Amino acid sequence: MTAVMATALVGVMTVVAVLLKASTSGPVAFRTADQVAMVGLGLALGAGILLLGRSRVDADERGIRVRNVVLNHELPWGAVASVRFDQHSPWASLLLRNGDEMALVAVQAADKGRAVAAVRGLRALLAAEQERTATPQPDLLYPWE
Repeated sequence: MTAVMATALVGVMTVVAVLLKASTSGPVAFRTADQVAMVGLGLALGAGILLLGRSRVDADERGIRVRNVVLNHELPWGAVASVRFDQHSPWASLLLRNGDEMALVAVQAADKGRAVAAVRGLRALLAAEQERTATPQPDLLYPWE
């Protein structure tokens, strides 16, 4: 979807750049440099739109890898306290054990059922890791011992 949007934006900006000299009227005169700047602006905005489609979340029993718009993060499950997906939030997030929160831009509320399935899968992986690493508490006869 982002590739289609970026292509359409570059196309529109190119058409505007071509028609720019033809629309010259009054005291304003557009030159070739202005046309080149319009195409360059279209390419820059198109690249920005493509960055939004770069988001990704990969998870397995070892940990979770998050690629948001610009930054990549790789976390072990031990660093994750919970997977959150609040009702009015645009995307899911990870609540980390150090108190930070990390957005999962790839898991968006607009994806509805797919987003819910992704969050359930992440929560299942987290629960399996927490169960595997849980330390058993001794069964004491007297709690003060």
